[in-house]
Amino acid sequence: MQSFDHLITTRPHEVRQVLISDLHLSPEEPALVQAFLALLDDCLALPALKRLFILGDWFEVWLGDDAYLSLSEIEQQTHWLTPLMMKLKQLRVDGCEVLVMHGNRDFLLGQPFCNVFGGELIYEPYTLHIGQQRYRLEHGDALCTDDKKYQFFRKIMRNRVTQWYLLNKSLEKRLAIAENIRQKSKEKNTTKAAHIMDVNEGAVNYALYTFDALLHGHTHRPEIHRSSDGRSRYVLGDWRLLDKDTRQPKVSAVIGAITTDIDTDIDSNTNNAGFGLFEFKFLPR
Repeated sequence: MQSFDHLITTRPHEVRQVLISDLHLSPEEPALVQAFLALLDDCLALPALKRLFILGDWFEVWLGDDAYLSLSEIEQQTHWLTPLMMKLKQLRVDGCEVLVMHGNRDFLLGQPFCNVFGGELIYEPYTLHIGQQRYRLEHGDALCTDDKKYQFFRKIMRNRVTQWYLLNKSLEKRLAIAENIRQKSKEKNTTKAAHIMDVNEGAVNYALYTFDALLHGHTHRPEIHRSSDGRSRYVLGDWRLLDKDTRQPKVSAVIGAITTDIDTDIDSNTNNAGFGLFEFKFLPR
């Protein structure tokens, strides 16, 4: 993986699409929020950027779009999400699509919230053409089939009836439910074997059956995996704090970037298109 502090320092005219996952943003972790704002500044400086993908777990917890949309104009002005919305809206005005996918933390996120910044909610599996190859994009939790209890929980929480039930609860009750679920998840994860929380090889092979490559997050285990038949699996990394005890914590994340020659259309069948994983670092001064 190539390492750089800012996208604009590495072939800025060739970066056409950026893919990120597992930011887990919250007001309790301002450094992560600032790191995301820094990435958006970099994206705004990329002259040929056409798409920004957020492949799930954008937020640590999402109680529903109304948690933000129901705020008054004055309340929104001071809300921690508003600076993000403004930069994403500017990115969209500049011609970059913002495509957002559900994760296991923010499955209640809806299109109304994405409308605030002109984004689009997409669903897994999402097919992305890179040159002559077909990439399958997903969050990644559905691939962890060895964790039977989690898959049962996921099926329940992704059910429309369950989501309707939750969204008709008050924000206070939803917050209590989310905190309870998160606490139980932490307790269970401490007793699970490491391989159970990783992807299942059979599930990966099935997902790759009609694709050339698979791209996902969720596991927080960034890596490039190559199979014997030439197919690839790219795992994006979570956004994590480094040196938490310092006054100005650093943030590191493994993200994806698609580059082409500057005069190449991203949707054309060309061998000039390329994909790679890169380490994005936010180092506050």
